[in-house]
Amino acid sequence: MSHSSFSASRRKLLLASAAAGGAYLLPGLRNAVWAAGSDAPEKASLRVGFIPLTDCAPVVMAAVKGFDKKYGLTLQPSKEASWAAVRDKLTSGELDAAHALYGMIYGLQLGVAGPQHDMASLMTLNNNGQAITLSSQLKAQGVTDAASLKRAVAAQPKGALTFAHTFPTSTHAMWLYYWLASAGIHPFDDVRTLVVPPPQMVMNMKIGNMSGFCVGEPWNQRAISDNIGFTVATSQQIWPDHPEKILATRAEWVKTFPNSARALTAAVLEAARWIDASDDNRRETAAVLAQRAWINTRVETLEGRMLGQYQDGLGKSWQETHPMRFFHDGAVSFPWLSDGMWFLTQMKRWGMLSAEPDYLAVARQINRIDIYKQAASAVGNVALPQSELRSSTLIDGKVWDGSDPAAYAAGFALNRQEKQK
Repeated sequence: MSHSSFSASRRKLLLASAAAGGAYLLPGLRNAVWAAGSDAPEKASLRVGFIPLTDCAPVVMAAVKGFDKKYGLTLQPSKEASWAAVRDKLTSGELDAAHALYGMIYGLQLGVAGPQHDMASLMTLNNNGQAITLSSQLKAQGVTDAASLKRAVAAQPKGALTFAHTFPTSTHAMWLYYWLASAGIHPFDDVRTLVVPPPQMVMNMKIGNMSGFCVGEPWNQRAISDNIGFTVATSQQIWPDHPEKILATRAEWVKTFPNSARALTAAVLEAARWIDASDDNRRETAAVLAQRAWINTRVETLEGRMLGQYQDGLGKSWQETHPMRFFHDGAVSFPWLSDGMWFLTQMKRWGMLSAEPDYLAVARQINRIDIYKQAASAVGNVALPQSELRSSTLIDGKVWDGSDPAAYAAGFALNRQEKQK
């Protein structure tokens, strides 16, 4: 986006703020006084959870590169063992915020991913960069794509093949289910699924616990490097530039610490922009993340796919046109309402919700566009979209734009009507 477009967006934001009786800080004015009081974070030391995945990068680099200090914070990234642990520590208050699964936060809001809690998404951390890996045993049987997998599934008893994802309402569950269904494979009736924490995926496939998994990087590349699997589909092939992880917290936390929420979002947003600014910054990020404190893997396992350099383990290599993105002129970071609503449509499709939710109302409650806009103003030169909804075409040709979520959810031939137990 051009500088004039940035300026127009910021002027529009400032005018809207003034009309609402609020105040937004421009660069260089971060120590100014807000209309409602001091702009200083109410809580300056924040514990932010993360799972060892490439897409935790904005949270980690916000702390490593000192972007947190710029906004009056000290971030303490906390490595967690599983998404269930992130959920429990986030809802109990042990974590202030977290690198989190979009679907987990929406599931918590509706009480289907654990006890109901009012949640908040402050920004999107990344688009793209996940994948579905199939085992070398399936490759030896001639399975190399969705069509050959369907034949392999049909040739065996129902549920003979097992696939893993990361959490019952995770992005990875939804990518896996959507991809299987697009190939005519019912993810509940034709195969078996189970939950495995991301860092344990490769080892579980190695010992034969599953025939495939869907997870974030670097674990798909690691399966190729360890010669135990191959990439059959990337998540960006399922939905180009799809929403992935988010910076999440509890709604009550935002209410109690609104300045801290804004400062945290600004620090992570600026880190995301820094990562996306150059390949050198991405390489530096990969070198940091590879260290034991973060992901604890070889740099080369991280770096290739972070730079969009893909190989599938079947002999194909390519430069990805929809690589993992962290900022992309603000288009990644904005908490689009339609992104959150999409996960609700899939929960309804697969029987996780027994009743039709108020899709737009739930998304407005969780996705804190107000906090995001304050943070974007504090960071400066962050483009803001004209609409809070966006349009995408997925792998099966269906267009998702958030305009009629109930019809979209009901429009799939493969679904699961009864509520999942």
